[in-house]
Amino acid sequence: MKPASTDTANGTDHGFFAEVNSMFDTAAQHTDHPKGVLHQIRACDNIVRFEFPIKRDDGSIEVIRAYRAEHSHHKKPTKGGIRYALNVNVDEVMALASLMSYKCAIVDVPFGGAKGGVCIDARNYSVHELERITRRYTFELIRKNFIGAGVDVPAPDYGTGPREMAWIMDTYNQMTDDDLNGLACVTGKPVGQGGVRGRTEATGRGVYYGIREACAFKHDMDALGLDTGTAGKSVVVQGIGNVGYHAARILQDEGDATIVGIAEIEGAIYDPSGFDIHDVVAHREETGSILDFPGATNIEDSYKALELECDILVPAALEGVITKANAPDIKAKIIAEAANGPVTTEADEILVEKGTLIIPDVYLNAGGVTVSYFEWLRNLSHVRHGRMSRRFEERNAERILRAVDELTDQSFDEQLMEDLVKRVGFGASEEDLVNSGLEDTMAFAYEEIRTEREKHGIDMRTAAFVSAINKIAKSYADMGIFP
Repeated sequence: MKPASTDTANGTDHGFFAEVNSMFDTAAQHTDHPKGVLHQIRACDNIVRFEFPIKRDDGSIEVIRAYRAEHSHHKKPTKGGIRYALNVNVDEVMALASLMSYKCAIVDVPFGGAKGGVCIDARNYSVHELERITRRYTFELIRKNFIGAGVDVPAPDYGTGPREMAWIMDTYNQMTDDDLNGLACVTGKPVGQGGVRGRTEATGRGVYYGIREACAFKHDMDALGLDTGTAGKSVVVQGIGNVGYHAARILQDEGDATIVGIAEIEGAIYDPSGFDIHDVVAHREETGSILDFPGATNIEDSYKALELECDILVPAALEGVITKANAPDIKAKIIAEAANGPVTTEADEILVEKGTLIIPDVYLNAGGVTVSYFEWLRNLSHVRHGRMSRRFEERNAERILRAVDELTDQSFDEQLMEDLVKRVGFGASEEDLVNSGLEDTMAFAYEEIRTEREKHGIDMRTAAFVSAINKIAKSYADMGIFP
């Protein structure tokens, strides 16, 4: 699903937004909602394009183009990231905003979908220039009523991170009178500025939870010739940015999977016996490249890594990397779409026909928006998750242990009691609660999608869209159509 090259308000019949709508239309055939409701669900409600000047460090003036799209207002606020990339265009932000609507519905996060972008390569600007761009972009969003805790809540995306989100939050607070809920105007902030612990790795952790759920169903794994569970499964990861790195790290450290291949912009490495993701990252930080990692084979064309022998392929980089040209050569039995739109529609058909299990992006990378929801709730409540209950939980667990001790014939010695208290007598921290909420969200959503797949005899991507359409349609049915 590659971004369109044209820039029209209604998208194109061949671009990214068109591909998303094509998937929507395929899924809609398995629902019984009125045609008008389906049209309302797939339409992009609002989009704004604007240009503004900034002064570069050398004194020159540059005009920057930027966008913000709000796809659906069936729930408010709308929610979606801001990306800094040269190829940002109206078709792309409309497509990504629509995917956010469906993603939020699938995982029961009460937001509509949105997306924003600024047409720059962040690597070509100083920190001071990036701050000026970010603050002016935020100013434009404020003027156009495209940002606010109850209106539209941005988050990080490609080329942005906690630093930019803090600038957005500060600019919003300086420019508005929303004193009480100003922190909730944006998520993905640094922890000290209202961010939530666990947000940085949330998308990658959600990818792990989604893969783990998929690998838990014996019937599905038998069809692929695999055992249940992630332990021992070979994994190839394309892209070790924030999402790819954390997905690979957690698959390895918590899922006991074996990372056999990694692809990056400079090339790829492969070792069928596996390597430690931490060592690879350290090697890249030291040398500037993943290539020439000890014991691994270099692959000059990083895209060839997609065709390596493995159980699970995790494309975690760009859109449209698996096409009809290379789909027949994909050997992975499971494709876990950590990136947005890594598999084109034509490639999807080829892979489904081959029997490949595709865990769709519209579900799998929802960990970021799920934890952003937790951050938004924290900002509105003004209480850190777990602050009210952690010490109570610790003391309650200790009381239970001591009650058990009193009821047994042989008492625990004090050292054993202290060890038990340390091991089980603790309250959940904010990060514990965030990860628990994310795990439950991803597990429950996967079961819903799989139920739709079994009910209609369809693939997982179509089933995910069916789930989203049904939930959004119900929202419209419950609240009616104004006026």
